[in-house]
Amino acid sequence: MYPPPHHQSEDIQKMIEVVKQFPLAMLVTASEGTPFITHIPVIYNSESNKLVAHIDRSNPQVASLVNGANATVVFKGPDAYISPSIYTTEQLPTWNYLLVHVTGTIRLLHDPNVAKETMVVMTDFLEAPDYKYQLQKEDPKMDRLVHYIQAFEIENLSWEGKFKLSQDKNPEDFKRAKEALIRKNTESIRNFIETIYR
Repeated sequence: MYPPPHHQSEDIQKMIEVVKQFPLAMLVTASEGTPFITHIPVIYNSESNKLVAHIDRSNPQVASLVNGANATVVFKGPDAYISPSIYTTEQLPTWNYLLVHVTGTIRLLHDPNVAKETMVVMTDFLEAPDYKYQLQKEDPKMDRLVHYIQAFEIENLSWEGKFKLSQDKNPEDFKRAKEALIRKNTESIRNFIETIYR
């Protein structure tokens, strides 16, 4: 098993929190030996215990989405380089991260009304908690655009939490690694985004 057991999480609720906070995921499938990866928002339906998403029908990956086909969805949480300088003990450089891999089988949703409902539910989820916009199922634009997407669910889910958080360090160093992860993900992101937008 990789990573080592102390970097594995079996806490489903924590994995679900990663999925909720970071819904832009990597959808990984394969067809005739060719791998396909697309970055799309994917949400978790706690009532049905399924992942739900939709993809542009013009995407070549659609050909690999057939009922019963295997798929893996990768959700990436915060990550950061951890310098040995933060520790109280002698350590080597490392990289900490939160990742969740969810594997299951594809179930295509061909009914346009069902596809529209998944879009409404996803929009409601993404608009939370302010709900400044509400997608209407009866919106005429939905009728025009729904045929350009392929909605689908992923069922029979298997969860893997890969939480590398310096769990193998002493309590003080573990705390310092947590603080570094928080600091690097709050201080650097604004400057990075400003740079990209220039």
